[in-house]
Amino acid sequence: MDIYVDVRAGRDGNGSKEMPFRRINEAAKVAKPGDTVLVAPGVYREYVDPIFAGEPDARITYKSTEPLAAVITGAERITSWKHYQDNVWVCRVPNSTFGAYNPYTTFVYGDWYFAKADKHTGCVYLNDRALYETSSLEDCIKGEVYECSWVPEESVYKWYTEQDQETDETIIYANFKGADPNKENVEINVRRECFMPSKTGVGYITVSGFTVTKAATTWAPPAAYQDGMIGPHWSKGWIIEDCEISNSKCAGISLGKYLDPENDHYFTTKYVKSPTQMERDAVCRGQYHGWLKEKVGSHIIRRNNIHHCEQGGIIGRMGGVFSIIEDNHIHHINNMMELGGAEIAGIKMHAAIDVTMRRNHIHHCTMGIWCDWEAQGTRLSQNLLHDNQRPPFASVLKGGMMSQDIFVEVGHGPTLIDNNIMLSDASLRFATEGVALVHNLICGALTCVGGGTGPRYTPYHMPHRTEVMGFMTVLHGDDRFYNNIFVQKWPSDDIITMHDSDDGFDTENRAAGTWMFDEYPTYDEWISQFDFSKPADMAKLYGAHEGKLPVWIEGNAYLGGAKPSKKDVNALISAVAREDVRVELVQKEDGYYLDTNVYELIEGFKNRMIDSDVLGKAFEPEERFENPDGTAIRFDSDYFGTHRGVDVIPGPFAGAEEAAKVLY
Repeated sequence: MDIYVDVRAGRDGNGSKEMPFRRINEAAKVAKPGDTVLVAPGVYREYVDPIFAGEPDARITYKSTEPLAAVITGAERITSWKHYQDNVWVCRVPNSTFGAYNPYTTFVYGDWYFAKADKHTGCVYLNDRALYETSSLEDCIKGEVYECSWVPEESVYKWYTEQDQETDETIIYANFKGADPNKENVEINVRRECFMPSKTGVGYITVSGFTVTKAATTWAPPAAYQDGMIGPHWSKGWIIEDCEISNSKCAGISLGKYLDPENDHYFTTKYVKSPTQMERDAVCRGQYHGWLKEKVGSHIIRRNNIHHCEQGGIIGRMGGVFSIIEDNHIHHINNMMELGGAEIAGIKMHAAIDVTMRRNHIHHCTMGIWCDWEAQGTRLSQNLLHDNQRPPFASVLKGGMMSQDIFVEVGHGPTLIDNNIMLSDASLRFATEGVALVHNLICGALTCVGGGTGPRYTPYHMPHRTEVMGFMTVLHGDDRFYNNIFVQKWPSDDIITMHDSDDGFDTENRAAGTWMFDEYPTYDEWISQFDFSKPADMAKLYGAHEGKLPVWIEGNAYLGGAKPSKKDVNALISAVAREDVRVELVQKEDGYYLDTNVYELIEGFKNRMIDSDVLGKAFEPEERFENPDGTAIRFDSDYFGTHRGVDVIPGPFAGAEEAAKVLY
């Protein structure tokens, strides 16, 4: 059955074509399996709370009848501004407007939040651009550049809030730098979410073609309820497609965790257990709450434009397992630099078990993709990542995070990274084990190799399942590098960065290549510690069980001074200087292109075809580098899906002619 919604209808209706509902949520109260909710163009200032789940063969579909013309917003427009002083205007909003959740008394804070907790979940927007919050009216009036912002010219637009207890009103001051807010489009966050079930288990829903914007979402760490402007809330089988998702205070899309009061922000509120321990608790408690392949995950997030969210574009703890995240444009995440902590990235996933992230374009984010804990069966393939680095003019935010294209942290694999283009100055933060990099173009450094994990016992799982198989610290190693191109595109000098959560500093490597694996054993060196001809001596093998795991490195090309590991078999090491290697991303009217001479420099070099048999199994879970259905992978397709023939060359392209095509 088709159900019709049109905010421009003259009066409330019954959902028929002749008498449509005026609110999407009215349709969400009655839509049943097999129904399609057709939403006409217009601005829908409401929270949509779907009541009924669809079924695998009878989904409930919510569709904008014109692409992106139906706007679901968590904001309300304010036209009652009064001039206060200089460029500052003031408005008063009755607190009854907000109901039980007032974004202007609710701060962004919680576990793994490291910045100063003085920012509210509310926000003010001038013509769809967020203003910067100040902690005093004086700073709002001054309207000075915020030194940590990645967009300093926008940071002079400010807002400040306080409460009038006598009148029970929220007072908002805003510096519009000369604009008249009563003539411009000025909105404030009012609702916490835009489209997300309030209860768990509401699965098999499709949301297609909407603009979703401006919600007062909360900080969403792994051991807490994780809300986003839109998301399935611990259910199965959602599809979110062809949407534009922007201006969330924290997360755009949440594939994350349900509310578990006993585990919610436990460290922040109770202190006595470490936040890492509470993550372990969250994993085990999740199994009690139905964290099974049959009940949770298997979502599809595709072809969305996700931007200007200040925690993450897509986030999730456990609820995103077995999902596909593909063909999304994710950009300008956390650029305001008002928020800081360990949950910020274009995509930030905990327990991305059998999650495929492919063909995404991710840029101008604090981090591109962050796979934290349990990146088991995770595959990052055919992604274009660039400019995921702090601009040189921006100061470091105390509590902010370091930047790179990809971060894989404290997992045990198998984590597969293949056919990607990584152009930022740090390509991969490597605080993990069990990773395979195959056919990538890597123009930045590998950082944190052999460190950054601490004594953190993290889980691994039964292959292609959520059930916990065991816990282990990260031994480091168990990594594979086949047929990649490493380019020293950026200066190789180490850089010094502040710790995220204390007053210390880190030395960050910027020398590209695999050289940091020189002291890791090969497989033959590692296995020689074990004498299988006689009974094992447990005590004598303690060192072997606690030592570094082996690495496999073969067929990589090193250009512009990128340094190879002495363990690399069949490496191409070019003597061409850094300034003579060209890898530039060029934006034209029809998309992004590479301007490069790399394929001239590696001409004639080739290696063997790589497949799941070559890659083998990740050590702890004893799971192959394979597809989620258990079938083998053969790397005979490139970044575009073009077939690789007998002559296999390194990098993400089957040949030089492919490198000249539009990338995205």
